[in-house]
Amino acid sequence: MKLGILKTDALKPHFVEQFGEYPDMFARRIHAIADTIELVTYDVQQGIYPKNLDEVDAYLITGSKASVYDQEPWLDVLKIFVQRLHIAEKKLIGICFGHQLVAEVLGGKTGKAPQGWCVGVHQASFTAKARELGIEQNSFNLVSSHQDQVLQLAEGAEVIASTATCPNYMTVLGKHIITVQGHPEFDTEFARQLLVMRREIFGEELYGKAVDSLQTKADNLQVIRWLLDFIR
Repeated sequence: MKLGILKTDALKPHFVEQFGEYPDMFARRIHAIADTIELVTYDVQQGIYPKNLDEVDAYLITGSKASVYDQEPWLDVLKIFVQRLHIAEKKLIGICFGHQLVAEVLGGKTGKAPQGWCVGVHQASFTAKARELGIEQNSFNLVSSHQDQVLQLAEGAEVIASTATCPNYMTVLGKHIITVQGHPEFDTEFARQLLVMRREIFGEELYGKAVDSLQTKADNLQVIRWLLDFIR
């Protein structure tokens, strides 16, 4: 299987030195489970796309510091590409920004979360729809790092998991799209350093709670398994 990673952000150099870019983080997680999956990165911020949709078997949209409603030329191109993927029913995974982008492009709405920033490890509970997909667990833990979230689902999308503050946390659309608000690619140390970087933005109370939450083990590999099972 060949998976195309649509890279929608460039991390700060000191993060890259220690953790790599987002595609590197995904590569470590994915290859820990399925080392035969071939990964191809397309830097869509730089206008790099596959020559045709079938160049890979499935796609993954990474997280980004950008908002899906920003007025950026590269975003306009990416939105059209997502529409093409949907029309062709190509398998697609959306992570955080990617989760929000799918909703925004396909008839839903993304905006600022009512509660403000959502950071740290959060527990998500599965809905009955998840059972139809063969998921037997009741809940999972995952790092979140967002101030936008999906306020209205894409047309035809269904919720398969929710958190206390993010009702549309994990969704599926048909048999070809699965998206999640959290970050299964983040390890604990990267999440901690992101919190430190934005400490003044969060304020001490939220920062303290988020740092404390990192003591809870995130179900990164299990979430990656669910995502891969869906697109395979």
